[in-house]
Amino acid sequence: MPNPRIEPLKKVLAIDPNDDVAWFGLGKAYMEDGNFEEAAKALRQCITVKPGYSAAYYALAQSLRSLKRHDECRAVCETGIEVSTKNGDAMVTKNLEALKSSL
Repeated sequence: MPNPRIEPLKKVLAIDPNDDVAWFGLGKAYMEDGNFEEAAKALRQCITVKPGYSAAYYALAQSLRSLKRHDECRAVCETGIEVSTKNGDAMVTKNLEALKSSL
C-alpha cells in the first residue's frame, strides 16, 4: 500500500511547484516506501527550488546510495557538505561525511 502522504503532497505541488518543504516531504515519503528512484527525483527538485536545504542533500545521498549510484551519491555528499557547513548544520555535515566515507 503506497504511503498515504504522497497524494496530498502531490496536490500541494500541483498548486505550488516551488514548495521546497512539500518536495522534501514527498522525497521522504517515497523513501519510506522504498521507492528510491522517485525519492531521488523529488529531492533533486527540492534542492533545485531551495539550494540551501541541507537535509535534502542527505536524503538524496541516501536514496542514491540505495540505488547503487555511488559516483552521483559522492558528488551530492560533497555539495551537501559545503551547503550544510555554510548553514551551520553540523549534524547534517557529520551525516554526509559518514555516508561519503562509507561508499
